[in-house]
Amino acid sequence: MKEERWGEIGSKFAHLTSVHPCYSEKAHFKFARVHLPVAPKCNIQCRFCTRSLNKCEYRPGVAGCIDTPEQALRRVEEAAKRFGDHLRVVGIAGPGEPLFNEATFETFRLVRERFPDLILCVATNGLLLPDKVETLSELEVRTVTVTINAVSPETASKIYAWVHYNGKTLRGVEGARILLEKQYEGVRLATDKGMLVKVNTVLIPEINDEEIEEIAMSIKEAGAVLMNIIPLIPLHEFKDRRPPTCEELREARRKASKYLPQFRLCRQCRADAAGIPGVETHEWERCGSPAVVSEYFHG
Repeated sequence: MKEERWGEIGSKFAHLTSVHPCYSEKAHFKFARVHLPVAPKCNIQCRFCTRSLNKCEYRPGVAGCIDTPEQALRRVEEAAKRFGDHLRVVGIAGPGEPLFNEATFETFRLVRERFPDLILCVATNGLLLPDKVETLSELEVRTVTVTINAVSPETASKIYAWVHYNGKTLRGVEGARILLEKQYEGVRLATDKGMLVKVNTVLIPEINDEEIEEIAMSIKEAGAVLMNIIPLIPLHEFKDRRPPTCEELREARRKASKYLPQFRLCRQCRADAAGIPGVETHEWERCGSPAVVSEYFHG
C-alpha cells in the first residue's frame, strides 16, 4: 500500500492510530499500553512457540503469572495510576490464545465498565475470530491483531504442529487449511464490524519467506490496514533454525509494503508487558496471584 493510502486510513481511524503504540510509530514513543495475562490455554501449536511463566524472558507467550479477570482489572487500575493520561490501550495477548479463554471476555467486560475511554485490543491466532467477532464487537474491542504466517496450507503445515477446532485435533495440511480459512475470514468479518485490523507475520527463512508478498496481498484484500513482519525467535521445534538476517527482514518488508504499510518498531512483547513500548522495554509487573500458576495449561 502506498503512503497516501495509509494517510487516508490514518485519518479515518485517527482516534485509534494516533494513540495506539502498536499501530503508530509516533504513539510508540508517547503512549502506554498494558497487556493482561488472563489467557493461558491455546488451541494451536506453533512449531516456534514455547509458552512459559517466568520473569526473565522478553518475548510473546511469556507472563509472570495468570491473572483472574478481577486481578487483571486491578492491574489496569495500577497502570492508570502509574501512567496517567499516557495509558491508552488495554490488550490481551496471551500467553495462550485469548479467544480460546473465557476469561478474556469477562476481563474486557470489567475493563470496559471501569475504563470506558481506553482502547480495548486483542491479539489472536485467528482460528476462533469468525466465531467470536460478534462478542468482541459487543464488548467494543476496537483493534485486533491477527498472526498469519502463510497463504498455502502446505506452507502452514510446516509451521503448525496441530490445530484444535470444534473438539477435534487436526494435523498436517488438514489442520493448516482450516486455520488459514478461519484467519482470513476473521480479518474480513472484523473489518466489516469496523475494527482496525493489523496482521503480524513471523518471518521464517526457508519456510514462508517466499510467501510474504502473497500474504501481504491477501490480507489487504481481506481488509487489514497494517502489517507487522517480525523475525523468528528460534524455540521449540524450531530451536535450531536460524532467524532472518536484517537484510532478509528489510527485503520482506519492502515486498510487503507494495500492498500495506509496515510497522517496524515491534518489540515482540510479553503477555504482561506494561508501559510505553519505545521507552520502557523491560517492564514486568508484579503477579496478581502465584497460586493460579498451577492452572497453567501448556498444549
